[in-house]
Amino acid sequence: MELYNYFRSSASYRVRIALALKGLDYDYEPVHLAQGAQLGESYAAVSAARLVPLLRDDGHTLTQSLAIIEYLDETHPQPPLLPATPAERARVRALALDIACEIHPLNNLRVLRYLKREMKIVDEDKDRWYRHWVETGLEVVERHLAAAPTTYCHGESPTLADCVLVPQIFNAQRFACRVDHVPNVMRVFETCMRLPAFERTRPEHCPDFE
Repeated sequence: MELYNYFRSSASYRVRIALALKGLDYDYEPVHLAQGAQLGESYAAVSAARLVPLLRDDGHTLTQSLAIIEYLDETHPQPPLLPATPAERARVRALALDIACEIHPLNNLRVLRYLKREMKIVDEDKDRWYRHWVETGLEVVERHLAAAPTTYCHGESPTLADCVLVPQIFNAQRFACRVDHVPNVMRVFETCMRLPAFERTRPEHCPDFE
């Protein structure tokens, strides 16, 4: 396996966690998003979307972090990252999408750069934008977790939802977002971080960390 990755990309971190939970080895291929490496000809030849993460496995080129994680779950079923029943799987996917679709797209690097370069928004207002969408988005996740509290996002072992939650909290902390209003979210985050799969894949442990 080859994982094209950027240490600060939360979407890439999701996939690193999933690979670690499943004990899968891979070659780490850095793509420096902040320097625009994803737009160069060499990476464009690999990725039509020019985004990370991208996973190459068994002749397949896979994109989009949630699709990659579900692929890994189907090809390497143990330990499972999705529950056994349709209703439980739907809940886990919904929790993951509350972050991956409702929070992350509003605050990724492309959006923040557009706000600053094209919309001429000053850094203070850009950061305020970031914090608003993270803090209000996490409130939604908090309500879901509070309604059915378990050790992890869903149940007693990590799932797809935890793979998505943890990187979002790292970003929230990096931008000094408020998190004291989401105690269940932070409880799950802290529980996850006690597991080696989450700890050893954190951004500062990546080969391209700077």
